[in-house]
Amino acid sequence: MEAIETKEVIASEAADLAAANGNAANAKASHAKAMRPGPLFVVGMWRSGTSLLYALLNQHPEIGLMYESDLALLGPLFFIPRKTAWWASKVDSWNQALTRHKIDVSAIPENITDLPSAFRAVAEQYAQKKGATIWGCKSPSYYDCMNMLADYYPEARFIVIWRDPADVLRSIIRASRKASWFARPGTHLRALLGYRRMKQEADQLERRGASIYQLHYDELVRDPKATLTAICDFVGVPFDPRMASLEGADRSAVYSGEHHSGVKSSAIKAQGQRPEVLSAELKAKIDRYVVYWRRQSKGQWPVHAVVPDGVPAASLLERTTDRIRHRAVRLRDEIVPFFYTFVPVSVWQKYRQAKSRHHQSAMKSDTGKPVGSLPTGNI
Repeated sequence: MEAIETKEVIASEAADLAAANGNAANAKASHAKAMRPGPLFVVGMWRSGTSLLYALLNQHPEIGLMYESDLALLGPLFFIPRKTAWWASKVDSWNQALTRHKIDVSAIPENITDLPSAFRAVAEQYAQKKGATIWGCKSPSYYDCMNMLADYYPEARFIVIWRDPADVLRSIIRASRKASWFARPGTHLRALLGYRRMKQEADQLERRGASIYQLHYDELVRDPKATLTAICDFVGVPFDPRMASLEGADRSAVYSGEHHSGVKSSAIKAQGQRPEVLSAELKAKIDRYVVYWRRQSKGQWPVHAVVPDGVPAASLLERTTDRIRHRAVRLRDEIVPFFYTFVPVSVWQKYRQAKSRHHQSAMKSDTGKPVGSLPTGNI
């Protein structure tokens, strides 16, 4: 009888131990999958180091950011509530965001009908695949809508990277030789006036008390360890030594193209002396705007831009004319997603293929045109 009771006690204790171990394992798994309440966004002007910063950040096991999903730019898709399968196919047709990040659409609840929930579902799934808890996205296209994102996600964090505006334009011009996206009409004006708009967005984030960290591209390249250590403090994770190197970085979601050869290499390298690609006219315009912005900010911004002595500030006439032209360019950018909402995916894909062939043909036959010249229509 005592033997039987002893066996029952042992069995009971074993069951309790197993249950305790199971609960501990479940708690551990639950903790491992607990995502941060708000996303992390990495934003900067085009060709300012956002791709490099993205690759280094994603070296951390707790960080899993998407690469230019740009889902937040597709608000018109959600004006009329539709099931997940519909908007997911449209999102992927836009820039292959779901395909590039290997998102399992079937794992997303089918009744998601609003943009903030859609982005959260997609971004969290991507982060969870690598076991990360910090989710979000890096994209230059968020430069003028950071406060909208902060409205969507009050607990969001923002990392904004700056670069000398002249170097931004130089890099855009070099990229435009092989990548048709950078050769679009108005690209130079988008970048130059967008640089100021991004500053206004960042200032507004600070005024509203949002979590924002700002850095400069040159600092990242010169001392990646110190820069990433400071960013880790901001994000709330310990620094991981792998973040200071591109060795082993996952660049699978990064678009192909020669302009991404730097981030797809194994070393972080500063650009050496290269032939000037800015026309005298474009360089003078950049300098005039830098002088004007510094007068506005009492010499506080832009910080690292180099301007010769004696350069006049951009005049009221120049600024007004450029604002009108810039607004026209941006209006065109904003209209496209509205039209895209009503275009069948198959039609859109054929349009994109035809447009790509046209750009490639035009760029091959246009090798004699002066690069960076203002009359080309790029500004």
